[in-house]
Amino acid sequence: MQFLMLVLAEPVGADASESERPPIEEWGDKHVSSGVNLMGSRLRPAPQARVVRQRRGGLVVTDGPFAEAHEVIAGFDVLECDTWDEAVAVAAEHPMAYDGAIELRAFWPFDED
Repeated sequence: MQFLMLVLAEPVGADASESERPPIEEWGDKHVSSGVNLMGSRLRPAPQARVVRQRRGGLVVTDGPFAEAHEVIAGFDVLECDTWDEAVAVAAEHPMAYDGAIELRAFWPFDED
């Protein structure tokens, strides 16, 4: 199964200490070399994003930021895991699980109902 792992940053003030959070390089090296992490990247801040919509026959492009949220998407990874439990275990090791949040979404192939 493939999963999109959204890396969510929370506003300053999260309670994890630097000593609790593992270095991102360790997480990346472990899961890239094992073949679980197929790809990933950090994302530019929301104010540098754009939303694209087609409305009433015309293109509408809006500059960010767009929504008031407690968390913002800071990055993503695509995981290949055998089970949800494996995906949760991989996400739980990510440094942002300590002072942000990780959202997992299973891919939904178009040939499945």
